[in-house]
Amino acid sequence: MIQTNRSLKNYNTMKVDANAENFYILNDKNVLTDICSSNRYKNILVIGSGSNIFFTKDFEGLVIKNEISGIEILYEDNNTVKVKVGAGVEWHKFVMYAVNNHWAGIENLALIPGTVGAAPVQNIGAYGQEIKDVLLNLEAFDISKSQAVNFSNSECKFSYRNSIFKQAAKNKFIITSVTFKLKKNFQPNLTYSALINTFKSKGISEPTIKQIAETVIEIRQSKLPDYLVLGNCGSFFTNPFLEKSEFDEFIVQNPTATFFKFGDGFKLSAGWLIEQCGWKGKIIGNVGCYKDHALVIVNYGGASGKEIFNFSQLIIKSVYEKFGITLNYEVNIL
Repeated sequence: MIQTNRSLKNYNTMKVDANAENFYILNDKNVLTDICSSNRYKNILVIGSGSNIFFTKDFEGLVIKNEISGIEILYEDNNTVKVKVGAGVEWHKFVMYAVNNHWAGIENLALIPGTVGAAPVQNIGAYGQEIKDVLLNLEAFDISKSQAVNFSNSECKFSYRNSIFKQAAKNKFIITSVTFKLKKNFQPNLTYSALINTFKSKGISEPTIKQIAETVIEIRQSKLPDYLVLGNCGSFFTNPFLEKSEFDEFIVQNPTATFFKFGDGFKLSAGWLIEQCGWKGKIIGNVGCYKDHALVIVNYGGASGKEIFNFSQLIIKSVYEKFGITLNYEVNIL
């Protein structure tokens, strides 16, 4: 049943109060033809847990809350498993489902908020793993053609925190399921110092897949606020990329900067840049940078979307003025 004038405050983790002109909870992909074929909606927006969006105004059109469930093993042998997951399944629950079955490839992505269907849009990644490394294909519904389609990994056009669904195909498809290829021969991915140092302090030289996931959870909980307590979208900006020549010039002037190698260049820590500009823990009105992580913008209660957006623009301006680097949004601003 399609509802009208529905509040979205409980459907976005930033806890911004905005209304949807029309609202529908989707449990069955087969109803999409009827819902979308009429062309009676000006815009259609699909949300999962609302962890990577915030609203600066009411939404005119139809908001679809994707709650398609199900986890199905399509193929399994001694080395791999191919598993199809409903787009509405909570991402962290699927990660722990895989970990408990000793399926490797997404354990470093534990506790990332959101749903399985939203994960490819953002090409979510953390601690050396990304969705693009394990996604086999996905099923989606083409809104304009009112038909089901499939996307292979290459057709998703993945890049750093990006995909075709944030670019040319933005708001044109509704992802209904994702199929992953995971491994049974677990090899820990310990390319990030945070994991290396934590296991070293615990005296663990060969962590299990469960220990990896538990440690990632521990680290994330120590740095990031619980959105149920403080409204937030996690990382608000992406880490800026510098070519080697640009990086060489930057690091001479900023020798203490936090960075990591990325392809032929380097990624700078957006959190470090923001902190150097004095934003960590700073509050203006109802909005602030989280006291433990400058990359996280927090709604301290009652902040409007415009208030949050204006705050983020001040951060971008100060980082550019100090470092000559422009921060890009990781969140989807509506």
